[in-house]
Amino acid sequence: MKTFAVIFLMILVFASTTKAQAPEENLKKSGIVLPVPSKPVANYLNWVRTGNLIYLAGKGPTNPDGSNITGKLGKDYTVDQGYAAARITGINQLASLKAELGSLNKVKRVIKVLGMVNCTADFTDQPKVVNGFSDLMVEIFGENGKHARSAVGMNSLPFGIPVEVEMIVEVYPD
Repeated sequence: MKTFAVIFLMILVFASTTKAQAPEENLKKSGIVLPVPSKPVANYLNWVRTGNLIYLAGKGPTNPDGSNITGKLGKDYTVDQGYAAARITGINQLASLKAELGSLNKVKRVIKVLGMVNCTADFTDQPKVVNGFSDLMVEIFGENGKHARSAVGMNSLPFGIPVEVEMIVEVYPD
């Protein structure tokens, strides 16, 4: 009986270790290479940690050279192009998160996402745009990437970016 208990515990430890490694593996499987996170452009931090929660400041999409992608949904971009911009924004948030943690395997759950879409007054597909971010979180973190979310339209965003997303994640205790 004692041997069974030890084996059972070993299986549990292995299963939790395997599960914890999934985000980094999923990142590689998706062929995503995280960029160097951008520095804050004003008097704020990219993230703040309190206990097991990390609050990430809003990020937007960037070109490979680090310059901002700019434009407005409903005028300059289609929903599909906005979705792609939101996905790039998600990659930028993952880069910032990994810079803080050292590994995305330390993320227990994505808790909350606020997606802001720079759009015309008649544009109503903000949720479809922000799905680019949300779908990426599920792609990388599985069920633990599903989150509470708001997707709202804005008249303008900093530097003319088409989408900005902030998020809150829970991490495993150190």
